[in-house]
Amino acid sequence: MNIKIAPSILASDFSKVGEEVKRLEKSGADLVHCDVMDGNFVPPITFGAQMVRAIRPHTKLPLDCHLMVLHPETQIEDFAMSGADIITVHAEAGDIPALFKQIESFGVKKSAVINPETAAEELFPAVDEGADMLLLMSVHPGWGGQKFIPETLKKIETVRNYCIKHGAGDLDIEVDGGVTEKNVKDVISAGANVIVAGSTVFRAADMAATIRRLRG
Repeated sequence: MNIKIAPSILASDFSKVGEEVKRLEKSGADLVHCDVMDGNFVPPITFGAQMVRAIRPHTKLPLDCHLMVLHPETQIEDFAMSGADIITVHAEAGDIPALFKQIESFGVKKSAVINPETAAEELFPAVDEGADMLLLMSVHPGWGGQKFIPETLKKIETVRNYCIKHGAGDLDIEVDGGVTEKNVKDVISAGANVIVAGSTVFRAADMAATIRRLRG
């Protein structure tokens, strides 16, 4: 399966984020992960659709927008119009089939995500609704620098097995939180193929080499 690396711009230098996404592209990243937080679904506030609109001209990489927001239905259009290629919505924040229909109406790829406390089975309806990607949080959303939650590995296996049994064996499964060069092989072996990494990539002495190693 094709392994993709999706560095999170949350760990970038916001004073020069345009240059940072260009650096990601030159270093071999596959997507740019955009962690959107509204101060309600999670306590911190990061950025909104304006940031996506600002970085869109600086890279051809797909913009992978993870909406950690309380009312995603109010934000989907803005992100789609700002240049998002993938919009990920939380199973805990709304009705996935309805949200997927809204995302599809703008011609954007649709993805669903669950928090660490949420059962893997909550992603099954997203598979049935034709998700383009699934995301499992391997840390509690809201803050970077947390350690990977080991129980996530079993959840990845559960979701991948469901995908295989239901004719979606090649569906992208993304994992976000605490993934490093030391544990990435376990994450990939469990069935994930899209790896979100923040500080591991942006603080690396050699970004390109780190991205290559994260491919497992």
